[in-house]
Amino acid sequence: MNTIQINREPVELYRILKFEGLASSGGEAKMLIDQGEVKVNGAVELQRRKKIRGGDRVTLGEAEFLIEFDPAS
Repeated sequence: MNTIQINREPVELYRILKFEGLASSGGEAKMLIDQGEVKVNGAVELQRRKKIRGGDRVTLGEAEFLIEFDPAS
């Protein structure tokens, strides 16, 4: 499992996909979410602007990411 560090909470789901390079653009990130390709904490997430916080797990395909909140980063 990979780790994604965020320095503020919450962060919108599509932004995490975009800024971490899991999607090439915000539009692609939104499309992946709309198509049910993204899970948050094990459940398919269809909300593009779902608020993600430290401790959440985001899954895209076979890749799973743990979100860590670090205000100093």
